[in-house]
Amino acid sequence: MKLPPALVTVLLLVASNVFMTYAWYGHLKFNKAPIWIAIFASWGIAFFEYCLQVPANRYGYGLFSLAQLKILQEVITLGVFLVFAWFQFKEAPRWNESLAMVLILAAVVVAFAFGSPRRGHSDDGATAAAETAKDAS
Repeated sequence: MKLPPALVTVLLLVASNVFMTYAWYGHLKFNKAPIWIAIFASWGIAFFEYCLQVPANRYGYGLFSLAQLKILQEVITLGVFLVFAWFQFKEAPRWNESLAMVLILAAVVVAFAFGSPRRGHSDDGATAAAETAKDAS
């Protein structure tokens, strides 16, 4: 069963953000460790984030605009962060932080709900140009 490219993009972004969140914030649970260990451990974890983020952007670009990919990534980051903060640090967002996140979700709706979908992207642009020419005739 082949998954739709949009779903593949989202799943890869979610997985990459799990690694990213642990790389950025996981070391805070071990604040007695020297900072250089935290830095190297975070870099090691971030490697796996990149191994998922780069393919996510490759699959998603063309299906989504560059701006849509970034906005999607940011809202996924917040979702993953909320789960991480709750389970790892027992921190729930305060009302103002929750409101800020709702506004970011509103940005996703604005970015995706209005405007026409993107055409597929190819490295040389020939596919998208051919589709555009076909649609124009």
